[in-house]
Amino acid sequence: MHVAESVVLVTGGASGLGLATVEKFSAAGAGVVIADLPSSPGEEVAARLGDRVVFRATDVTSEEQVTAALDTARELGTLRIAVNCAGVSSAVKTVGRRGPFPLAEFDRVVRTNLVGTFNVLRLAAERIGEAEEVDGERGVVINTASIAAYDGQVGQVAYAASKGGIVGMTLPAARDLAPLKIRVVTIAPGMFHTPLLTDVPEKALAALGDQVAHPARFGRPEEYADLALHVAENAMLNAETIRLDGAVRLG
Repeated sequence: MHVAESVVLVTGGASGLGLATVEKFSAAGAGVVIADLPSSPGEEVAARLGDRVVFRATDVTSEEQVTAALDTARELGTLRIAVNCAGVSSAVKTVGRRGPFPLAEFDRVVRTNLVGTFNVLRLAAERIGEAEEVDGERGVVINTASIAAYDGQVGQVAYAASKGGIVGMTLPAARDLAPLKIRVVTIAPGMFHTPLLTDVPEKALAALGDQVAHPARFGRPEEYADLALHVAENAMLNAETIRLDGAVRLG
């Protein structure tokens, strides 16, 4: 995959893992569309990174808004890469002191993380499939799961379910899109410093970081972005979920 000649759509691209991904692909010479909520600092990020980076206010669960973001990508050139980083977290027990898990909250997490990811996957793949084949492929969709898909913790039932769904659809989606010469790869990060951890106390963060085997720290968003760039460039990576977690296995 020739990243410098491509256009990339990055959901959740105004902060955290998405922002690092936008910066990495932009530095590699790609055109980038930041698809993030209107309340995000997407406009400021795009202005900082130059003319080949454009912000489009996008709710990933909206077909119309994702389509509009893809139309913006077409204005920059040929879309070949989509990276799904948009997501939300939740910390609610199945049954807690206030009763059973609110169904509306479960629906919100699964709809954003899983349904939103699939919405972007299906719509982006259609556009990528229109691209001219180069070196035997047309493009790649990179999704973001989490080690919570395997090691979900107390209070993570909705989050783990949403991320487990992303892992589960990786292989069948790759098989579906193989005739179009489009790859599908999922990255499952471990504990990374992102805005999703804003409300976690420092003491708890330190305890979590100590569980990582090596390196014994939280991941850095640029390390996620490094892997996303490599996935885009390596044509043999397909239908795989890659744990990016420093060998942590949460009990």
